[in-house]
Amino acid sequence: MEINYLKLRPAGYAYLLKTFELTGMPHWHTSFVSSAGTHRSKVQDGTIEDIYPVRYWPGDTVGDHLEFALKYDGVNLGLLKIIFDHAPQRDFTTYIQSKPTGKYARRIWFFYEFLTSTRLPIDDIISGNYVVALEEKEYYTIANGEKLRRYRIVNNLLGPKEFCPIIRKTERLSRMDSVDLRKKCADIVTSYPPKLLRRALSYLYNKETKSSFEIEHVKPDSTRFEKFIASLELGEKEDFCEKERLIDLQNRIVDQRFRDSDYRVSQNYVGQAASYQNEIIHFISPQPGDISALMYGLLGSHKLMKDGNISPVIHAAAIAYGFVFLHPFEDGNGRIHRFLIHNILSLQGMVPRGLMFPVSAVMLKNPVDYDASLEAFSRPLLKLINYRLDETGQMTVENDTACWYQYMDMTVQSEALYDFVNKTVEEELVEELSFLINYDNTKKAIQDIIDMPDRLIDLFIQLCLHNNGRLSARKRSAHFEFLTDEELAAMQQAVRDGYNRFD
Repeated sequence: MEINYLKLRPAGYAYLLKTFELTGMPHWHTSFVSSAGTHRSKVQDGTIEDIYPVRYWPGDTVGDHLEFALKYDGVNLGLLKIIFDHAPQRDFTTYIQSKPTGKYARRIWFFYEFLTSTRLPIDDIISGNYVVALEEKEYYTIANGEKLRRYRIVNNLLGPKEFCPIIRKTERLSRMDSVDLRKKCADIVTSYPPKLLRRALSYLYNKETKSSFEIEHVKPDSTRFEKFIASLELGEKEDFCEKERLIDLQNRIVDQRFRDSDYRVSQNYVGQAASYQNEIIHFISPQPGDISALMYGLLGSHKLMKDGNISPVIHAAAIAYGFVFLHPFEDGNGRIHRFLIHNILSLQGMVPRGLMFPVSAVMLKNPVDYDASLEAFSRPLLKLINYRLDETGQMTVENDTACWYQYMDMTVQSEALYDFVNKTVEEELVEELSFLINYDNTKKAIQDIIDMPDRLIDLFIQLCLHNNGRLSARKRSAHFEFLTDEELAAMQQAVRDGYNRFD
């Protein structure tokens, strides 16, 4: 049915943004009230547009529409922040004092002081039950949040005011949460011999390192490659979410000429040159003056989630994607972002000891999905940033953008990471372990045909695998001229039987 928007009035966030002529990051839910008709919904590309009957009209005050927004649109800290910054303070004070014990009034009061660091001229509540800042059925929240007596609110947010992501419990995430990934990992560990798993670990470290660099089209030298592997090994046991550890990690994995001794002090961005002095911008990172506070908040958020009984994948998504969106270093941000996924999943007990997830390999195989998880934030962000580029490509951001990085809705990124981790467990790990078993069987079969050095057996198998189960005449002449025709035929058959994937 065609919707006539001329007969609709925006409500909640949409009303407040229009009233104060504000623009913000797109919200997943938009509300309208119609003068006629029943409740209708339109769902498209993960966003919901609801049209409510006239009886839903909340009123004409800022407080009325803020309460409506929290009830029907959900919590968006970034939008709340810009509304609080632009609406008269008395509007909030009047509304809260008119409903001093109402749960939505108390939440608005808490959010106002949390986001603006401004104390409203309202006396503390002295009695009554506590309510949570975020409904636990609708959002991921920390357990045992701080009780704030002033509002009788339990602060169960995922971070401090400097960096506080919101992650909604969508139907998709709820389904994923019900899948016991830990049990799947445990089943893998128990179904393969310990000796094979120890060998597999070396392959997995190499695969993850190679994939993480390859995503960025970087070819590291052997020193950087080995340092990244060493860091992955440490990441199973030690928490890297500290400033000094992150700087040390950055120094290990980038060209020594681009090592940072602190967070960056210049504006960076991701783009590509379309022609001379014509740059296509894909992503703009926070202004350098905002980085220290944002990173302080990110690391604080990590500590809250680490102790707050948060799902490991949700925790990893918030911190790892948060890190890459903050882009605190000049170089190496993407590799550290993917490293942090491993670090947090290991710290939270998702990955059994002696195993690791080659998540980057799955991201490399699914570049459209990985790019989409990044662009869900970066594309709409570009519309909110005023910037200029000089003739050398140096960028200057001309408006205040900090709140869009402080208060990200990271639901899309969490869903994406769940998919990547699930594919890693169900496909990539099994594929790697099966490859090793097939390799062992193939190697034994070849040794029964001819007893030759391991190095040559490895080379023979690799060359056959890259040529549909057969050794080319040129490679035979270069490396295996000593084989008889009968030996060659039998060895090729051993490879085909061992891997069972050739015609």
